[in-house]
Amino acid sequence: MNLVDLVLTVCTLANPTSCRTEHLYFESHGSLVQCMMLAPAEIAKWSESHPALKIVRWKCVFPVRDREI
Repeated sequence: MNLVDLVLTVCTLANPTSCRTEHLYFESHGSLVQCMMLAPAEIAKWSESHPALKIVRWKCVFPVRDREI
């Protein structure tokens, strides 16, 4: 199965300078453009379950092959 990596930069609402990277993996539908079109719905779902965090940036990339998921 081919995956795409939705990379989120998230910061805490209590301390906006405290940020980290989160990775959401899902099945690739052929291109990063497809990921960009599907991303807002995935971001909204993730945000609902993480109310203390704010997403400040996101991008779609293909995962690094050697990285463990």
